[in-house]
Amino acid sequence: MTTTTVPQKSAANQWAGLIGGIILLIVLTVLVAEVDRWIANSFRAQGVAQNPLEYPLTAVIIGLIANAVLRLTGLYAAVRPAIRTELYLKIGLVILGARVSLGDLFATGAGGLIQALVMVLSVFFFTWWLGGKLKLPETLKAVMASAVAICGVSAAIAAAGAVSARKEEVSYITTLVIIVALPLMVIMPWLATAMGLTPTVAGAWFGGNIDTTAAVVGAGTIYGPEAQQVAAVVKLSQNVLIGFIAFGLALHFALVVRRGEGERPTPKIIWERFPKFVLGFVLVSVLASIGAFTPTLVREMNNAYQWAFALAFVCIGLDFTLAEVRAAGWRPVVVYVGATVFNTVLALIAAYVIFGVLGLGQSA
Repeated sequence: MTTTTVPQKSAANQWAGLIGGIILLIVLTVLVAEVDRWIANSFRAQGVAQNPLEYPLTAVIIGLIANAVLRLTGLYAAVRPAIRTELYLKIGLVILGARVSLGDLFATGAGGLIQALVMVLSVFFFTWWLGGKLKLPETLKAVMASAVAICGVSAAIAAAGAVSARKEEVSYITTLVIIVALPLMVIMPWLATAMGLTPTVAGAWFGGNIDTTAAVVGAGTIYGPEAQQVAAVVKLSQNVLIGFIAFGLALHFALVVRRGEGERPTPKIIWERFPKFVLGFVLVSVLASIGAFTPTLVREMNNAYQWAFALAFVCIGLDFTLAEVRAAGWRPVVVYVGATVFNTVLALIAAYVIFGVLGLGQSA
């Protein structure tokens, strides 16, 4: 009698915990949306068009608060089955492909294309090299290099999925991205004014350097309408390269980093190791590039990937342990700051030469 009822009760408890955990995640994600809307309205009242804090940071903080409450009340283990960070990230990343159209790469003409390629490749490999010098884990190097070189949070998430990075690494880099982007949003327009940069060159500088799209638009807004438009389009042209970098990282990790001793990388092994969601991301991006989705559907998909990412970052907060961050130490911060300085200087030179001296970029 006992042997038959206990497993049934245990299974019932597991289902109850799973359902309760899913309901909790939905409630917390809706709360993230409301808090993010309130923050955005506060910035808008101060003349900043987009919320530079970005919702992933809000989601992690709310997840951390819920994490503490659940552990204090002894309910954490019950809802743990619903915390599926990787699943929610990968769903969001596939949908994100609809936002990445290859046509955006040519939106600023030859100048935008050249700057995007120069900046992304140079900054990525510099960050990778510097991370290697300071002996960062391979997965952390990949996430950081992608974040600094391309577009901050979205690129970090894509890279993390491609290389199976730890959740703590994603939250760590996301926090660094936002903390560094906020002061740059204010400082760079001031520096551009002091240097007498034209709106086009200034906008290209902001778009090529600041890591988050919201902070890029914010910096452009501070400098002026023309700078805002150029900055947004330049950043968008870099965003398109997310898929290429994610695919390359996935292939590199499948062939090199996770290759066993004496094991030949046969097509079967490559397929087993390769993260399949990257193919979904690329497919959706290609479909978006050829106009397979209506504008209304693209908007809906844009909302869907943001909800999926918010859900994932709530889970990162729920799954967070301070010991993991302490273990990372000071080296990631040094690499990130060093890469940001390199990015800032190179972006200024590239923007001045390409958009100023050569005049290759189209004025928005």
